[in-house]
Amino acid sequence: MLVYAGSASKYFGLKLAKFLGIEYVSVETRKFPDGELYIRLGKEPKGETAVLVQSMYRTPNDYLMEYLFISRTLKELGAREVIGVIPYFPYARQDTRFKPGEVVSLSVVLELLEKMCTDRVVTVDMHLHRVQDIEEISKIPFTNLSVMKEIGKYFRDRVERGNTVVVGPDEEAEQWAKVVADVLQAPYMVLEKVRLGDMEVEVKAKEEELIEGRDVLIVDDIISTGGTIEATVRKVKERKANRVFVACAHAILAANAEYRVFHEGVEELVASDTVPSPYSLVSAVPVVADYLKRLRG
Repeated sequence: MLVYAGSASKYFGLKLAKFLGIEYVSVETRKFPDGELYIRLGKEPKGETAVLVQSMYRTPNDYLMEYLFISRTLKELGAREVIGVIPYFPYARQDTRFKPGEVVSLSVVLELLEKMCTDRVVTVDMHLHRVQDIEEISKIPFTNLSVMKEIGKYFRDRVERGNTVVVGPDEEAEQWAKVVADVLQAPYMVLEKVRLGDMEVEVKAKEEELIEGRDVLIVDDIISTGGTIEATVRKVKERKANRVFVACAHAILAANAEYRVFHEGVEELVASDTVPSPYSLVSAVPVVADYLKRLRG
């Protein structure tokens, strides 16, 4: 087994190789003046299983194209199997045709992975909506891991034991809030979210008595523009929360998201290293490494 990494995830790939105790192969990636990609693998994977690491955040189109080039090339150069480790998986939101004429982006990406010779995909806390099991629509084996237990462990000594509530901003976040709450042995609640646009949301709290005087840990899978977290922080502050913390798997932090998260009085923002940021204080590498070890036998 060899580890290769695209330009988005070289450090993640290097850490993964060290955890697994296997070779990390360098990949040269650069752009020509016209924007076209040049890619060269540092070693051919003849007869080996190739683990290709590429998180696809912020500029997903560039990172996806780079991944597809490398995946196809690994097979052409003799890889026995290509396992795609895609910690942040793009286009998962658009998993159905909401309006006439829309592209179902998730289906297109899955087909591209298959056609470009990826044999198996491993991802982390994928943003699934209506599709609960990605293998229902994927023709290749797909494993969705979670870093939420590690996030829960991080907060054990940071929030007040016995006086903390975990909050999910909406129903979709309940799956992550529940895992973190279980680790902290704390109650959790889920708010109701109404999306007013791409940047603005409104949230409503049902069990308001759980919030007053407690530390609140808001948990979601992705922070993109920060609108959902901003509205959630404002709501729990209105309900007289004590300290407010925010955690997510993927800190995309587009536009002025950091300001929107912090200006309402958040104590700390914590994310995993699926998307590199100053807030990547929890690593998804051990979770991925453990899975690959089991797969390897």
